[in-house]
Amino acid sequence: MKTVLTCLLAALALALPGGAVAADSRAEPVTVIKAAHMIDTLAGKRRDKVQVVVRGARIEAVQKQGARIPDGAKVIDLGAMTLTPGLVDSHTHMTGAPFFGYESLKVSVPRAALYGASNARKTLLAGITTVRDVGAEGYSDVALRDAIRDGDIPGPRMLVSGPPLGMTGGHCDENLLPYSFHHSAEGVANGPWAVRAKVRETIKYGADLIKFCATGGVLSKGDTPGAQQYTLEEMKAIVDEAHMHGRRVAAHAHGTAGIKAAIIAGVDSVEHASILDDEAIRLAKAHGTYFSMDIYNDDYILAQGIKNGMLPESIEKEKAIGLTQRQSFQRAVKAGVKMAFGTDEGVYPHGDNGKQMPKMVEWGMTPMQAIQTATMGSATLLGLQDEIGAIAKGRYADIIAVAGDPLKDPSAFTRVRFVMKGGVVYKESGD
Repeated sequence: MKTVLTCLLAALALALPGGAVAADSRAEPVTVIKAAHMIDTLAGKRRDKVQVVVRGARIEAVQKQGARIPDGAKVIDLGAMTLTPGLVDSHTHMTGAPFFGYESLKVSVPRAALYGASNARKTLLAGITTVRDVGAEGYSDVALRDAIRDGDIPGPRMLVSGPPLGMTGGHCDENLLPYSFHHSAEGVANGPWAVRAKVRETIKYGADLIKFCATGGVLSKGDTPGAQQYTLEEMKAIVDEAHMHGRRVAAHAHGTAGIKAAIIAGVDSVEHASILDDEAIRLAKAHGTYFSMDIYNDDYILAQGIKNGMLPESIEKEKAIGLTQRQSFQRAVKAGVKMAFGTDEGVYPHGDNGKQMPKMVEWGMTPMQAIQTATMGSATLLGLQDEIGAIAKGRYADIIAVAGDPLKDPSAFTRVRFVMKGGVVYKESGD
């Protein structure tokens, strides 16, 4: 019987292309990453002299250096570098082109998608392995997400909103063209039942989440960042419809009244959250609402905005609101509001996301808090807290390495030297 079984197994091996070797070639690749330090975002501490075993797309083990290395594993020794989980940016515009104001009118949806392909690579190589994209015309973000998922182009894994919802003439409308064009943005809807229909439409065409504008904005024409847009009734309709379909909701909101209304309506996150009062902070804590506050790009807008086509009125809005937003961030951190890492990528050049990390420390976070916010905080907001955000057994192997110690110098996140996403190495150099 043993002889017959042995013969059958041998025949089966020979029947496969390449014999028994073919079976081995289909085994998941194993990589061992060694580094001097690793930030453990779950424990909130640094671990030294670690090696991380990656099998296929996921982490198999996190060990002390010197532990047995699996046979056949590829070993990557990163020397004195520090490993951290890949960063998770909860507020991006990946198909955002480098044009603002009237210059933006020349960018077609297909052209924006092509910008997105380039932007995705820059973002990934900067150490951002997952993003939440919160507003793109023509569902170009859906196309980009799918192209990355299918392996057509490199980029971070993406959750996308499609066109953001907004009222007629609001921040999420298009106010640059005169009446004769009769143009409205794709996400415009007014009234509780109309916004419900728009939520359903957006989900139909591929949105993972819903984004709406609860107040005016900085880069839109003719509105005021502090002014509420959408009534509480409309906001509740959006949130109820989205949650019924298993989609989370992000609300753009600068002004205090709009922030409070969005929280009461049940949104999962408030984007920008620029003008806070004590009640807004109390409501956020009571409802478990996340704040995603883009406190770096004020520097960029004031320094480069006019050159990049931003309207003079937008520069004035930013001058009026930038410092207030940073002070609000400081108060929210001190109060213990749930925070996510959101940078508004696309307003500043793609790939510069790491420049926000030292700003978060400057305005009230410890370096460890900033790292945890940019990993576990954002991952939890996205509902991916068991998949990403930590270098731990069973999670996706989204691992980056920075030069230096980010607990002493958070600007280390502008010096990302190694990037792995889902077990695949995309960067392993000093570039």
